[in-house]
Amino acid sequence: MTCFAKFLAARLRSFGFAFAGLAYGLKTEGNLRVHLVATMLVVALGFGFGVARWEWAALAGAIGLVWAAELLNAALEGLCDFVEPEKTEAIRRIKDMAAAAVLMAAMAAAVIGVLVFWPYIIR
Repeated sequence: MTCFAKFLAARLRSFGFAFAGLAYGLKTEGNLRVHLVATMLVVALGFGFGVARWEWAALAGAIGLVWAAELLNAALEGLCDFVEPEKTEAIRRIKDMAAAAVLMAAMAAAVIGVLVFWPYIIR
């Protein structure tokens, strides 16, 4: 196997790990399933209203930001639970801040959604 083929094989394995993490998150995290439904709703509205390319870019960025924040939150919470199974004040604060990051991403996404869809709704 050539050096380039080994490189490509390693990258493909990396994608496999990432998709396995996404599948595990969807299986175990209720909030990710909520985000999946919200994502499908936004995509349906985007196609229904025929939003412009730049609007799709804003929506895709917002969706990606929320998904990334939620996945990182779930990973951090899992790590906290693994490292410190006892409920401590420090771990609670860490988890609260991670949850706040998701909240901030979701609020920004909601603002983007309103800015994109409002002109189509009030026509």
